[in-house]
Amino acid sequence: MISTFRPALVLFGALTLLCCGIYPAAVTGIAQAAFAAPANGSLITRQGVPVGSRLIGQSFSAPQFFWGRPSATSPMPNNASASSGANQGPTNPALLAAVQGRIAALKAVDPDNRAPIPVDLVTTSASGLDPDISVAGAMYQAGRVARVRQLALADVLTLVKEHTEPQYFGFFGEARVNVLALNLALEAKTAHTR
Repeated sequence: MISTFRPALVLFGALTLLCCGIYPAAVTGIAQAAFAAPANGSLITRQGVPVGSRLIGQSFSAPQFFWGRPSATSPMPNNASASSGANQGPTNPALLAAVQGRIAALKAVDPDNRAPIPVDLVTTSASGLDPDISVAGAMYQAGRVARVRQLALADVLTLVKEHTEPQYFGFFGEARVNVLALNLALEAKTAHTR
């Protein structure tokens, strides 16, 4: 009986050491050496204080800020512990009502804007945590942000251009703008013009 249990216990101990000690330490070491920023949450700091992550959306609703994609997480938007999509199909009345409400909110805050509203400003992402918007989504909001902050539209558009990230590997996905990074740059610019 002991001859049967001994190899099993040795194998159990070896696999525990490998899977719970050596492998996690190796992966953590490689991640810290090669990908330190993403491995530590891609935090954005301001004056040495973390203000958010480049990987998780932030909620902005004041008109002087660029707004990100709507979030389907609960009990609050962009709740990283509740990442999920709305799982509503295109004919679902709840989705149609939510989109109409978002369209109304965008029009209410910028009634003179007659441009088509980009779809990413009124629909949630699959994770509910998307930190980026399309370049079209940023351009749609640029006039409102410039007007509310009393900045030249050209200056705001320059910030959008400076914070536009290209497609992944030059061909995958589409160009995008990180909302938190753009809003922080906008705050810095507004502070310098005061």
